[in-house]
Amino acid sequence: ECAIVDLLFFTKIFYKRISCRFGERLKERDKMSNRIVIIGAGSTNFGLGIVGDFFKSKILEGSTLVLHDINAKTLENTKNIALSYKEKLGVNFEIQATTSRSEALRGAHFCLISIEVGRRFDLWDQDWKTPLQYGIKQVYGENGGPGGMFHAMRQVPAIIEICEDIEKICPEAFVFSYSNPMQRICHALTTRFPNLKIIGLCHEVKSMDRQLPTLLETPLENIEFEAGGLNHFSILLKVNYKDTGKDGYPIIREKFNDYYSTLVNDHEGFISKPGAERGVFFELFNQYNYLPITTDSHIGEYLPWAYSVADHDGILDFYENYKRKCLNYYENDSYDEYFDPKVKEPHERIVPIIENIVNDTNALEHAVNIPNKGFIECLPSDIVVEVPAIINKSGIHGKKLENYPQSFGVLLNSQVGAIQMTTQAILNHSKKDALFALLADPVVHDAKAASSLLDTMLFQQNDYLGYLN
Repeated sequence: ECAIVDLLFFTKIFYKRISCRFGERLKERDKMSNRIVIIGAGSTNFGLGIVGDFFKSKILEGSTLVLHDINAKTLENTKNIALSYKEKLGVNFEIQATTSRSEALRGAHFCLISIEVGRRFDLWDQDWKTPLQYGIKQVYGENGGPGGMFHAMRQVPAIIEICEDIEKICPEAFVFSYSNPMQRICHALTTRFPNLKIIGLCHEVKSMDRQLPTLLETPLENIEFEAGGLNHFSILLKVNYKDTGKDGYPIIREKFNDYYSTLVNDHEGFISKPGAERGVFFELFNQYNYLPITTDSHIGEYLPWAYSVADHDGILDFYENYKRKCLNYYENDSYDEYFDPKVKEPHERIVPIIENIVNDTNALEHAVNIPNKGFIECLPSDIVVEVPAIINKSGIHGKKLENYPQSFGVLLNSQVGAIQMTTQAILNHSKKDALFALLADPVVHDAKAASSLLDTMLFQQNDYLGYLN
């Protein structure tokens, strides 16, 4: 009887140990089983930059990175380069590549979307320069103004098709949209797919990580700051030293002219001349006394007076060099800049965000683009705002920006009609709504010019905008 009792006792211990080890292995397997789909992986520097960021993550080791693009040639380039660095670095990630979206999305936990419909720069030239022929003085024409509307109307239908597949195949996945124009794309997506977890991401707030430590002469770890607004149209609301609680804004205002007139702008990998393309940036700071997050003149795309103060030489210099860099991207001999393990700072914020979701850390992220749920009180609830957020396994939780300055809030509100009507034009396939979007845009000054411009652009870009009737 004693022998039987002893046998039962040791069997129970053995079973418990085996169960514990099996449970630990299951937890480890779950930790390693994230399927991350990168849609648009063949696009210039986005695909490799993102893959390089993931390769540096210990938390996400064992994940499957699924590269997807409709361009088989550029997708193959990205895959081959990624595999070569995987072998070189000895990292534990599985790399898959497919032109089949349904195959890519099957079982996805996270979906990253960064696409461009059509020949980017040819169409951007039309978005930007055709309105100028009608006397509509817009800056850049990529995100705001008439150019931003035409850009959105090309981009959104393709991204809607992607999200329709996500809704069918992996509806619980987190969907991160990187494509421009961020404001209008995210508004259309969150209107059309209210139940998907759609978050817009832009790296521009990271400029604060580079600028504030120099301005305030203290490490970034000692700086607490808060920023918000609309994507590419956001301001630094407050900044403090953590150790003393001292307000850092008086120092920024004191040093502003000297610092920003000599700052070399590193944007999308292109180093511009000191002080280039900051005319609108300087004017906004001088008038409103708040530091814009966007240091270049892209912020001028939303302002009717921006054209009069913009540094047009700097804008053209940036644009031509940026175009040259993107179009010659795969002629590079080395992509070490994306995969260098010594460089700890990620190119994009997506990896820390996914890490914080997986680890349920309640971490602060300084800027995400999500529907306004009282985060900025002066804006409607459907408008997608750029605000700080707390990240955990249940999702992205925006933080309310208290006492948002009314003076700048009025500028944000000037975009509401154009954003909402652009979405209506796309979802209703309506040329009339597209005209209403133009007439609501503060950059548009002439109703007849707006109507003629719309007809011209629908003719020039019929392959992409022919659905409007």
